[in-house]
Amino acid sequence: MTTSLTAAAEAAQLSPVFDADKLAAELAAVTAHTWNPQRIHTYGGQVGQAASIDWRVLPLRSLGGDPERTDPGGPGPQPFAATRWLDQLPYLAQILHSLPAPLNAVRLMALGPGAVSNPHSDPKYRLDRGIVRLHIPVITDPGAVLVLGGVEHCWQPGTLWYGDFSREHLVRNTSTAVTRVHVVIDALLTADLADWFPDSWQQLLTRGEVLFNRTGPGPDPAWPAGLPYEALLPSGFADFDAAAPLDGSLIPARIARDADGVLTLTIAGPTFALVPAGDAGEFRFSGWSEQRTLQPDNDGAGLTLRVRRGRALADRHMTAAPRTP
Repeated sequence: MTTSLTAAAEAAQLSPVFDADKLAAELAAVTAHTWNPQRIHTYGGQVGQAASIDWRVLPLRSLGGDPERTDPGGPGPQPFAATRWLDQLPYLAQILHSLPAPLNAVRLMALGPGAVSNPHSDPKYRLDRGIVRLHIPVITDPGAVLVLGGVEHCWQPGTLWYGDFSREHLVRNTSTAVTRVHVVIDALLTADLADWFPDSWQQLLTRGEVLFNRTGPGPDPAWPAGLPYEALLPSGFADFDAAAPLDGSLIPARIARDADGVLTLTIAGPTFALVPAGDAGEFRFSGWSEQRTLQPDNDGAGLTLRVRRGRALADRHMTAAPRTP
């Protein structure tokens, strides 16, 4: 057993096993059309380039519930929501509902015969950031593999796996006839989800540099000072690659509600949806974890920014900008 993230295995099978035949049978409801190519995501809600290989996606949860959006999403102006495709997959919807964790993107990902991705890493999926990526294989083949951290995996249909995708990885399908299909689930790590990990992981999860999120958002509380609300915030707070999110020059930020009633933070141009983190008046970025949160003072005079890495916590109090009469 270990409490070190760097010494942990690259993957772990979680405890539930699902009905592989039911999962495969449901695919017929959503395979009458050609799925769209896999795309990457850039922060601020922007969609990046399409994959150049036969790697296609059917989004089941996406930003704004967009049924055409194939990227994994992230912090941006819209929260995640189910797409119309999920309504056609009742057994899979039941599985997703059973997961004891807030969900971001959920996608069916199909890797065609002969397709090989470039080696890459996804640094946001780290246990010390409280963000995990899970896989449920639906259709596979011995020639369809994931190479993760230098270790080759061919996970079996119906099983549930965690992988440390912050490590370098690639997918490769050398089959000549079988399209590999996995359910890929981006979720926030919670203590309840940690209970699904094998015994060999429990020391790391209970004592290591691991960030647990609260299980689900509470009711959306009113902003105590009224909206719009303005303050100067450090530029690093909305830079999700920043090593020190509480640092940087102070730049104008504005908190308001959009036309749909979603609480948003606009800073340095981009707008980000905010969602409650627990029930104490704290908020996180939709599409991100409690790795960074903000909480307004009860009197509205300022707000506290919090940044977590594993169990370590740093904070910074910011004063609200004067309101214009």
